[in-house]
This record gives sequence, structure tokens and C-alpha cells, in this order.
Amino acid sequence: MKTHCLWYMCKYSPLEIAAGFGAESERLEAVLDTFDTADALAHPNICGYGKALLEACSNEAVREVLLVNCCDVARRIYDILKKRGDLDFLWILDLPHQRTRAAEWMFERDLNRFLEAYESYLGVPFDYMRAWEKLSRQNQEKADIKPESGHTYISLQGAHGGPQIMRMLASHFSVPVRDDTCSGNRKPDGIREPADREEFLHLYARSLLQQTPCMRMKDVSERPELGAGAAGIIYHTMKFCDYYGFEYAERKDNRLPLLKIETDAGGQSRGQLATRLDAFAEQLHLQRAGKNGHFLRNENTRENTARKDAGTGPEEKELIMDGKYVAGIDSGSTSTDVVIMNRDREIVAWSILRTGAGAASGAERALAKAIENAGCTREDIVSVIATGYGRTAIGLGDEAVTEITCHAKGAHYLRPETRTIIDIGGQDSKVIRIDAEGNVTNFTMNDKCAAGTGRFLEMMARTLELSMEEMEQLGSEWKRDITISNMCTVFAESEVVSLIALNTPAPDIIHGLNKAVAKKTAALAKRLGGEEGYMMTGGVARNAGLVAELEKSLGVSIFVSEHAQLCGAIGAALIALGE
Repeated sequence: MKTHCLWYMCKYSPLEIAAGFGAESERLEAVLDTFDTADALAHPNICGYGKALLEACSNEAVREVLLVNCCDVARRIYDILKKRGDLDFLWILDLPHQRTRAAEWMFERDLNRFLEAYESYLGVPFDYMRAWEKLSRQNQEKADIKPESGHTYISLQGAHGGPQIMRMLASHFSVPVRDDTCSGNRKPDGIREPADREEFLHLYARSLLQQTPCMRMKDVSERPELGAGAAGIIYHTMKFCDYYGFEYAERKDNRLPLLKIETDAGGQSRGQLATRLDAFAEQLHLQRAGKNGHFLRNENTRENTARKDAGTGPEEKELIMDGKYVAGIDSGSTSTDVVIMNRDREIVAWSILRTGAGAASGAERALAKAIENAGCTREDIVSVIATGYGRTAIGLGDEAVTEITCHAKGAHYLRPETRTIIDIGGQDSKVIRIDAEGNVTNFTMNDKCAAGTGRFLEMMARTLELSMEEMEQLGSEWKRDITISNMCTVFAESEVVSLIALNTPAPDIIHGLNKAVAKKTAALAKRLGGEEGYMMTGGVARNAGLVAELEKSLGVSIFVSEHAQLCGAIGAALIALGE
């Protein structure tokens, strides 16, 4: 006998009705690596979630699909799938956006239409008692779950979660992650035993509508209750979707630690996303522990295996303090920076080298150079902490810590008065808030594209046929105030080429670029709510023209240390000392 499976997208989907026919239910996967089929079927501007639905519905295993028009894109996907006509069963359910008596009646009527259509397709009668038993059993299972004493969790809120996102989040936190998104928080209440099919549908419609409302509902007053008892909230929004962006703006005033992530339902920017999740876990002290208590350790580390096996207790810290030196390695996309520090927290040597084609080889070269500068040997280094985007790939660190935490510690070391750190890196820009002890209290990143990053400036320097050093120097010699209107790297390059064709002096063009990057970075800082005591870190801090424009945009003075580029490596070295 054929087993039927109804694939669905929304928590308002009537899965218990499918169970009344003996059919199974599966949620459509919302995160995929490619959108080849969707791009061929749909308009290119359709949102990533819509494309993911199209791709998922193109899987040979997906033969029966139930959509819900809770989301505008669902109607467009339905029209495309209906026109294609290769599914065995396709239905879209009309969801009322209110929970009034009239809304319940309308929803009951549409549920009945779906039931009759599915019944006709399957050719078997609907067993309302089987559906009721399924609903009752689920509610009993929920009631049997007792919260553990002192147990906490991370609440994933906002728009569509899904198995891949949940698996990714689970790998970064030492506590459970609960899917409280619009498609994951499915908890219809139980109902009394119905007398017949008609009464079941009447009670069931109300049960589905009385769930914690999604943001498409008119009354969302219950939503702030989501996340009660959580250690923190990760708020997920879909690119180009405003509904959950509105709620996030309100959630920012929540007392719980909050991290916003945005995806397009694709697998892009996993490295940047991992950095944000790791930093949030470090902020909450809930990072996933590896064996022997080392957090986020790269298992390929070859040195100090015996020390690792000793754990991270007092004896290990004593071993570090009795040793000669520790090292911090900041493996970035552009440069690899290494700091060697002694037991008295003094920087004894450092190196800055281009990362090159491989992060691992770049880290080996930079560490060897720093050791040479220190006049010591590799055996004198008793602890190594890796940070930066290559932190888990270089195979040198005893532990891997995000650059957000390391920049916080490094900035506090260089200037204890620092409260807001601005780091314009090769791949992204970060603004970090820290407290009087150098602990991260909040942070934000611009990681959607290269706009406003060091890579953006590098590409513009290449267009101007200048080195970065020449670009930094000429930027302060401008005469005419030029405005670069595009921050997209491709469009900005076209604009720069046009200015060159008009014989615009290079210093004026560079000033325009500096001003554009400064305004974008200042907007990031203002969104976070920067506090007086600004410091700029990273290699871009050498660009005095950009720093001056950033000061003008923010209306504050920004401190730049002579060791600004080494800030991440300094923080890593301090962590290697046990701080």
C-alpha cells in the first residue's frame, strides 16, 4: 500500500487532517544550496524563501503539497506549480488574518474544502477520530515535557527556521535551540472529543487559529511571550521581507541578549554567519564545548596535544604562566597578524603578512616570522589562540575564538576607556560595544556584501592603479568634495572609471570613497547605539582620511592605536594567557 506524505510550509497547516487519512506530513526544507530550478521558473526578484519552496517542490519525493497564503510569495509559488502541473496533489489554504468568530467560520469552511479535495484525491474516507487522536497525543506529549531545573535555551524567532538552520545553530551553542519561528512554533491546542466530523472541523479551526500568532495576524499581542526563560534570542529575518523586520525593531528594547541574522534561504555567507553565532555564544558564555572543555577547537591542531588533554583548569593556567610566551594569531582574509606576549602581558614581538592563497600557510609564515622577531623557538610558545575567519582552518591554535571577542579584549588592553570599537575588515565591518572590563555587551556586522569593507577599498585602489599605502596618503590631499553615490563594488567601480575619464584628480576621488565608506560605517554604529570612547581597529584604521570622515559623520573623536591592526591578535594572546 502506498504511503502518502503531505508536504507543508506553515504552522497553520492542518496536519491532523492528513493524519485522519493515514498520511504522513513533512515540512518543506527552507535552506538550499542552489536555486537553479527556481531561477528558471520564477521572476529573478522573487524572495529567497519562495525560491527555496520551488526548489523543494521540484524534489522527486515531493508529490503532495499544501501551501498557506500566510505569506504573499505562497500565492505566486502556487500559481507557478499549478501551471507546471507535475504534482499529484496541490492545494493552497486561505488563512484569515484575524481570530474572531467570523474568521474561525471562514477558516473552518476552507479546511473542509481542503479535506474534501484531499479525500477525493486519495479515494479513502476521512477518519475524524484518528485526526482527533493525533492532536490529543501531540498535546499530551507537550504536557509530559517538564523543564529541567536551571535549564535554559536559545530561542530562534522571526521568519522560517528549518532543519538546516536549526542544525547550524545547535552546533554553536551548549544549550538547546528552540524553533520559535513562524513555521516552527506549531502548537495547536487540544480539543474535546468531537461527536462527528462537522464538530471536529469546527473545534479544530479554532485550535489552529489560537496558536501564538505569526506576524501576518492582526493581533500579535501574544508574541512578546515567546522566549520566556531563554538565555538569548536569535532573530531570523528573510531578505526583502519586512514583516519580521518590524518586530525585530521592537525586540531591540528587550532585556534579553538579542542577535539578528538575515538569510535568503540559500547557503551563502556561512563563514560570516558562523562568526556572528560564535561571538553571540561567547557573549552568553554558552559556546559549544569540544572535548576536554576547549571551545570551538580545531581538531587538526598538531602542537600541545598533551597540554590539551590536561583540560583548562587551574593547573593548565599555572603551566601557561610558568612558560615563556603565548601567541595570538589573527587569520584574516587580507592579512595574517601574529602577536607574541610574555607572562607579564607585554608584547615582545609581532608580525603582519599577507594571508595569500591559503590561510594555513599564511599563518605558518606569520607565526614563524613573529618567533624570529622574538628571538625564541616554537617550543617556547606554550599556548596559541587563533581568531579571524581562518581560525578553524589554520590548524595552529589550541582554541579558536571569534575576532569580535578578541578585538574587545585587545581594544581594552590598548585603551581601557574604550566602549565602542569600529573594525573595518577585509570581508565585513563590525561595531562592538564593550563594558569597563572589556566584555562584549553588543555587536553588529555588515556582512551582506563587500560594500564599505577593506576589500571594497582595495578594489577601488586597483581601479585607480594605486597601492593601499598611496591611496591612504593621497586621500588627505583632496581639494574638491566628490560624492560617490554607489556603495555596490561593481557600480562604484564604474563611477570611479567615469570620474577618471573626466580627469578628476585621484585625491578627490579617494576622498569621495572615504566619505562613502565612513557614512555607511557610521550608520552601522548609530544602529547599534555607539557609546563615547570610540576606537578604530584593523588595517583600515591607518587611513587617516577615512577616520576623519568617520569622526565627522559620528560627531565624536576616534582613538587609533599604533597597534590598531594587531588588536585581534593581541586579544587572542590575552586569552592564551587565561584572561
